[in-house]
Amino acid sequence: MLQAMSSVSIDPAIPTPEALRAARRRIHGWWAFDWASQPYFTLGLTFIFGPYFAAVATEAFMAQGLAEQAADARAQSLWSLGQTVAGVIIALCAPILGAFADNTGRRMPWIVLFSLFYVLGAAALWFTLPDGSFLVGALIAFGIGLIGAEFTTIFTNSMLPELGEDSAIGRLSGNGFAWGYLGGVLALFIMLIFFAEGESGRTFVGLEPALGLDAEAREGTRFVGPFIAIWYVVFMIPFFLWVREARRPATHARFGAALGELVRTVKGLPGRVSLFAYLGSSMFYRDALNALYGFGGTYAVLVLNWSVTQVGIFGIIGAVTSALATWLGGKADSRLGPKPVIIGAIVTLIVVCAVILGMSRESLWGIALAEGSGVPDVVFYICGAIIGGAGGVLQSASRSMMCRHAPVARPTEAFGLYALSGKATAFLGPALIGVTTWATESARLGMAPLIGLFVLGLVLLVWVRPEGERA
Repeated sequence: MLQAMSSVSIDPAIPTPEALRAARRRIHGWWAFDWASQPYFTLGLTFIFGPYFAAVATEAFMAQGLAEQAADARAQSLWSLGQTVAGVIIALCAPILGAFADNTGRRMPWIVLFSLFYVLGAAALWFTLPDGSFLVGALIAFGIGLIGAEFTTIFTNSMLPELGEDSAIGRLSGNGFAWGYLGGVLALFIMLIFFAEGESGRTFVGLEPALGLDAEAREGTRFVGPFIAIWYVVFMIPFFLWVREARRPATHARFGAALGELVRTVKGLPGRVSLFAYLGSSMFYRDALNALYGFGGTYAVLVLNWSVTQVGIFGIIGAVTSALATWLGGKADSRLGPKPVIIGAIVTLIVVCAVILGMSRESLWGIALAEGSGVPDVVFYICGAIIGGAGGVLQSASRSMMCRHAPVARPTEAFGLYALSGKATAFLGPALIGVTTWATESARLGMAPLIGLFVLGLVLLVWVRPEGERA
């Protein structure tokens, strides 16, 4: 009997309860990054700081003698310049750092380093005074934080293929984005209730800014920077506690070797038709989406004359629909695959851009509106909800599609190339908006190039294999 018992062994392929709990914690910790990092984009880029920067810059340029429309255009061009410079830096460095991380087998130290960029850049936004004296400094600080946010995303995204089977990747990605948008909307809700003051000097619910902040100096709105930094520090704790890197052997620990690996990979891209086409496609449609996010709030301020509070409500609506849509989109991704989900999202965004392009305070695609009509506000709120939903689904499915093209041995390099494709022309969307806005002296017509970028992305998807290359 003892001999029979000694012959019984545990199948190593069957995970133990402890291993299952650790795997679940790792997934939850990975989702925590989306929750922690999203406010930089929701509050910083789109709905609080971006519109505030545009308003401050416009007032500063008008004080220099520019007419309001010309000042609006100058403010939008300056905001686009800051994003362009940050995008170029990200594009140049992302694939090299990704290849180096794969060579050394370490990603966590880079996540820590760029988390510091995120926190310091965000916190410095506090110094953006309403007199316009810190405009250049604000652009530099925002760019540093944006670089931190983008690079931490590259390294955490490269961990996604290790979290589950291929059939689960779409759901895991969708749930991560859903958590991110929920975190973003909660953070935005807190800012609107307790801090961001409107023209009356009070918050959306009629309160004075919390913590004794001076409404006249716009300290409530400027607190968005420190708030974003504190939020990130607190909610990254589960990530650093529960997420452990899969141990991988180091190959080379020199940047020269990493650059050589990257050069070989890039030279081989034309022979990998599906990956090459996907990187090109995502380069255009993600550039358009990021520009749409980045200029949505400023468009509302400059074209519809919205207050920061109205932009914040717009943001809440968009973030709520984003959370719901990405959760549902993740399920559709796991069932249908990411490619049809990406196509549906792009077509939806093209239609919404066309509606926005034909809308002003006075008319909607040539149909005159009564003075003081609320139709443009209602239409833009609806467009915001659709942009939030379709944009969230597009990002989630794109991350899932990249996992299907990422080599198992070099995922960070692959996501570095993915970041490069998203940033190599990151200047293109903002630059096209800036040039078109300058040429037409119209912030509304300045959004027109985004439709062309979405169409280019849609066309290149023809050559992308639905199952990717990992099969």
